[in-house]
Amino acid sequence: MTRVLILYYSSYGHVRALAQAEAEGARSVPGTQVDLRRVPETVPEQIRQKAGFAVDDTPLASPADLEAYDAIIFGTPTLFGMMAGQMKSFLDQAGSLWARNALVGKVAAVFASTGSQHGGHEATLLSTQIPLQHFGMLIAGMPYSFADQTTAEDIVGGAPYGAGTIAGADGSRAPTATDLAGARFQGAHVARIAARLTGRTLSEEAA
Repeated sequence: MTRVLILYYSSYGHVRALAQAEAEGARSVPGTQVDLRRVPETVPEQIRQKAGFAVDDTPLASPADLEAYDAIIFGTPTLFGMMAGQMKSFLDQAGSLWARNALVGKVAAVFASTGSQHGGHEATLLSTQIPLQHFGMLIAGMPYSFADQTTAEDIVGGAPYGAGTIAGADGSRAPTATDLAGARFQGAHVARIAARLTGRTLSEEAA
């Protein structure tokens, strides 16, 4: 089995919805085991409730968990043009994995939610990839073979650098069918790459 982790942080549910679609896409690839996990919250509960953060019962991950997977797809909202602090804090705690080269050669991808079309969506996708490359991971984006990302008929999240959605300034805009399709596409894309790198698909084809 190829093991894929969908790891995310979500405040209002937009990234969680994308994460679930990423998981659906990865599971559509035969021979793939997919786990959906979230990073720990760092905002006090009183502030979460006051801000109207969504309740999320997805199991938590720890940095030590990452080593067990062939591919990891990271999801984060955009905060001031970069990844959420919760995700950065999680990655900052993975120094022991870096020191042991434990993530070298594993596939990584990123998806994101942003308040507006020009609110740092692509900057977040690209800058989140930087620490993943320090870990030695291999970056997969969302190639133009997902042709719906080029439509001009609607507001579309995502880019060649990863799937995504535009939440709106007040967070009231839900991921569109195209946004979710892009996330499913990326999940399947990553799962196929991971399978090839682990040799599973190549062995099956040679048999």
